[in-house]
Amino acid sequence: MAGLFSRGTAAPNPDQPGSPMLKAVLMLLGAVTLFVLLDATVSHLGKTYPVPMLVWARYTVHCVLMIILLGPSMRSRLVITGRPRRQVVRALCLLATTFLGMAALIRMPLAETTAIIFLSPLIVTLLAGPVLGEQIGPLRWAASIGGFVGVLLIARPGGGLSPDGIMFALGAAIAYAAYQIQTRQLSSTETPVTMLFYTALVGTAAMSLALPWIWDGHLPNLRDGLLILCLGVLGGVGHYLLIRAFREAPASVLSPILYAQLIIATVFGALLFGHIPALPALVGILIIACAGAVIALDSRRKPILNRHKD
Repeated sequence: MAGLFSRGTAAPNPDQPGSPMLKAVLMLLGAVTLFVLLDATVSHLGKTYPVPMLVWARYTVHCVLMIILLGPSMRSRLVITGRPRRQVVRALCLLATTFLGMAALIRMPLAETTAIIFLSPLIVTLLAGPVLGEQIGPLRWAASIGGFVGVLLIARPGGGLSPDGIMFALGAAIAYAAYQIQTRQLSSTETPVTMLFYTALVGTAAMSLALPWIWDGHLPNLRDGLLILCLGVLGGVGHYLLIRAFREAPASVLSPILYAQLIIATVFGALLFGHIPALPALVGILIIACAGAVIALDSRRKPILNRHKD
């Protein structure tokens, strides 16, 4: 996800007081914390409400927020794109990620689900050669293999995780990898805000069409209603902070910090749900985080991104 904000960003001086780098790091940490809170809220609500309804709420509130907050200033620039079909395909990939990820969250603990979905950058690395025409070095191959070993430790036999949950999380990782590849291919010609709006718009439209079949007419109570509204707020504000962070500092610097989300998810899982992963799962989570960080750092040392147009 970080790659779409890397265009035209100069590296600030991290030692300067009030440095944009420090602001960027704080905004990025705020964004991933909001994403973890979003996942934790889904994990709680999913015990009572169907996943499709939660997906609809997450995208609809996000879309409405963007229209209210950005519509007056951006107007038609919010929706103008030279590649509408690719925007829709990219948005559908993220919709599939959200749906499958939420389905996994109601079946598995927060930390393990987050770690498996974080396989997506490793999957992108494996697909970068045939799909993006990138040259993948031995370090990235080793990191990718290590990441999959981490998943085997998490999803090991006897680990107590739901097989359905594991499959949903792996599906989410694959869908998110496809989303990231689409993002790389679009980022050379499209603005981040427009791409973000299309994900919200397409997700809202698709789930609204399905709403008559996914809503049983049951209205949530006030507390649950507020939590459902928070799904869109957490997702929308989190993505806004992510955009701001990658405008302030290069993606090559910030990308490794994204893996702090794994640590935050583990801590929140313990605090909110009393779940502490077993030692093999903790080792697997650490391996995935390190593998992803190695790939991000290697990308910084030796950029490989080739952007292709339609």
